[in-house]
Amino acid sequence: MRVKVLSRNPDDYVRETKLDLQRVPRNYDPALHPFEVPREYTRALNATKLERVFAKPFLSSLDGHRDGVNCMAKHPKSLSTVLSGACDGEVKIWNLTKRQCIRTIQAHEGFVRGMCARFCGTSFFTVGDDKTVKQWKMESPEYGEEEEPIHTILGKTVYTGIDHHWKEAVFATCGHQVDIWDEQRTSPMCSLTWGFDSISSVKFNPIETYLLGSCASDRNIVLYDMRKSTPLKKVILNMRTNTLCWNPMEAFIFTAANEDYNLYTFDMRFLESPVMVHMDHVSAVLDVDYSPTGKEFVSASFDKSVRIFPVDKGHSREVYHTKRMQHVITVKWTSDNKYILCGSDEMNIRLWKANASEKLGVLAPREKAAMNYNQKLKEKFQYHPQIRRIAQHRHLPKSIFCQIKEQRIMREARRRKELNRRKHSKPGSMPFVSERKKHIVAVVK
Repeated sequence: MRVKVLSRNPDDYVRETKLDLQRVPRNYDPALHPFEVPREYTRALNATKLERVFAKPFLSSLDGHRDGVNCMAKHPKSLSTVLSGACDGEVKIWNLTKRQCIRTIQAHEGFVRGMCARFCGTSFFTVGDDKTVKQWKMESPEYGEEEEPIHTILGKTVYTGIDHHWKEAVFATCGHQVDIWDEQRTSPMCSLTWGFDSISSVKFNPIETYLLGSCASDRNIVLYDMRKSTPLKKVILNMRTNTLCWNPMEAFIFTAANEDYNLYTFDMRFLESPVMVHMDHVSAVLDVDYSPTGKEFVSASFDKSVRIFPVDKGHSREVYHTKRMQHVITVKWTSDNKYILCGSDEMNIRLWKANASEKLGVLAPREKAAMNYNQKLKEKFQYHPQIRRIAQHRHLPKSIFCQIKEQRIMREARRRKELNRRKHSKPGSMPFVSERKKHIVAVVK
């Protein structure tokens, strides 16, 4: 004999407080809701429109430098601390929660070419035009103490970049060659070189920590292994690469910022063609930095804009610009994946939201649920023409808008010329070259 017992849980129909909404029982049977999809489409459309309405990414401007900001570094342990170096040799340490400078050091004569923090966060290194590498304490000096570096190394040539090992007391500098230093010694442990041109930047791999990548002014990207005394391999591109950044989640992937307005994502095992070519900038790309999730990266360009690219897409999902912002020299994505910092020519560091329409501060549970629901709706209907048009529309400065238009015309003309040549040539004499392989000159191992 079966007995069906009525079970009524008050939590299902009694509201928690008088201010809460009345709980309504719902039957989710799709047969009872024939207009569910049109209703969801309208909600997705409204959510997309509201996202564009609330897209206000600019948070604040950190001013205090007396010359253009040339380089920046993140603190490895503290989210609220960021370091910046200017073209007049001045280094500033900023507190992002208070949005003010907490310390200023006259570190070098001439430009501060590069800076990096030690992996433990107790000190940081700077290199400058005065041929020196200096190590500084992260804490401010005591009252009455002078502001002096812990160590100073005087080199033979100008250093153009520096990066610290992620786990050991080792750092690498670049200039005439790539030098690997022990913190306790005043001469490099080993010097790596391939070619004769100067090297503009060097970066340690965050996962396979003994791997390095460097960009030279003879259009090379060279990869090194610290355990070997010779470089691993290099790829030669059509134009010079300014800097590169390793993906913090995928050991073999890195993205290079190039002078030909593009960014190239490579897999270091297959350098013959890039994994993806990221096109949208209309001038040389000067810096690139990955988000801590490894899903996206941010790029800074000479065209006075900052763009955010998904790793697997060829075009940017977001572009940031202001009327006052000049050529963006350096950019960083904060370690909590929420903010972007960019340093530009007109002496300011700007703080942006990584997600332009994100609401900052504490969210109520119902708010969070509504946001997640809207996000899912936008993903579900993202390819519908009207929603796609609204989601992708961005207002651009007139100069960038006109240059994009001009480049589109030039690209179309090149494509037409190639088609005509192929049409009037012997079959097979003009092979098709994919967009990815067009920009690679050679790979040398």
